[in-house]
Amino acid sequence: MRVIGLMSGTSADGIDAVLAEIGESDGSLHLRQMAAVTLPWPPEEREEIFHLFAAQTDARALCRANFQVGRRFAQAALAVIDAAGLTPADVALIGSHGQTIWHEVVEGEVHSTLQIGEAAVIAEETGITTVADFRVADVAAGGQGAPLVSIFDWLLLRPPASLGGWRALQNIGGIGNVTFLPPLETAAASPPPLAFDTGPGNALIDWAAVQLTDGARHYDEDGRLARQGKPSAALVERWLQHPYFLRQPPKTTGRELFSAALAQQWQEEAAAAGLSAADFIASLTDLTAASIADAYARFALAPVAQVVVAGGGARNPLLMERLVYQLRERLGKNVPVIPHSNLKDAPGDGNSKEALTFALLAWLTVHGRTGNLPACTGASGQRVLGKIAPGRNFGKIVFSL
Repeated sequence: MRVIGLMSGTSADGIDAVLAEIGESDGSLHLRQMAAVTLPWPPEEREEIFHLFAAQTDARALCRANFQVGRRFAQAALAVIDAAGLTPADVALIGSHGQTIWHEVVEGEVHSTLQIGEAAVIAEETGITTVADFRVADVAAGGQGAPLVSIFDWLLLRPPASLGGWRALQNIGGIGNVTFLPPLETAAASPPPLAFDTGPGNALIDWAAVQLTDGARHYDEDGRLARQGKPSAALVERWLQHPYFLRQPPKTTGRELFSAALAQQWQEEAAAAGLSAADFIASLTDLTAASIADAYARFALAPVAQVVVAGGGARNPLLMERLVYQLRERLGKNVPVIPHSNLKDAPGDGNSKEALTFALLAWLTVHGRTGNLPACTGASGQRVLGKIAPGRNFGKIVFSL
């Protein structure tokens, strides 16, 4: 079955669209990436998304944004079909994460979550049956609603026993999240995985880049701005005392917590300590690396033998250098850190992994299979995730299952 996955993350820098072929044979799941594209958000629409993040708009604007985001997601779906040299009639299904606007966490419990990008609009403009709104079923069952990528990791990326320990699959988008995977063993002996948000990924670094360049840059390309400064170890350790970092998993977070207001508060602390703007962004870069390594030291269920990094943060060489350093300091040993693209037999690459996850989730949904891992999300049980918006091919899909 050919399935498209659509994703726009916490950084809202663009819509990732991937086309995959998903199937099953001899009891094994197979997923092959066929094409991938990223459509940048138009500046005015990205600005509106950030207004929604900050609750600086009204219900009318939210309603209109829901439809406009759906239209943009539909354009991304059509673009990846075109990139593959196919037509919409060649694609069975779309899985859309949408754009997270709010993720309400109170004392560690997720009370509600909202992703926009109307699935009916995507289905109408592409003609393809669309599955969306995946998080809410897990939240309704008492879970965190994330990280949903853990199902992709569990089904497709478990390490061989020869690795000699657990594999940590670390995504660094606007927010960082990790899945700890045990080696492949017999089903009866296999321990459960663990997944949670490690804290800020690029979100605070991006904010500092905008401030440092007076809006000329929206992110710190290759860590060049941070390389001009020197991180403050004392401030990083102070920031690591934030209650989120100390909270036991399962846990999730977002821009609601690691917000522009918090970034500004920490910027004022840095300035009071005599740090320059470059020192501040260097310190935030170190915080992302340190928070990841600290989470491994606190919460990993077994020794970590390998760290596999995906997401935009994996393309920041300074951040990767600091992650290697922080892991060595906090785990007391050298741990290999590799990009997702270097992982043998991994479907797709680090840039498309999250979009591939939503293609897989859509496939699981229409086959009536569960898409959450309660050990990772904290839900009371396994649930089929997502809501289906029938496209013009809906009858064909139903009768082919």
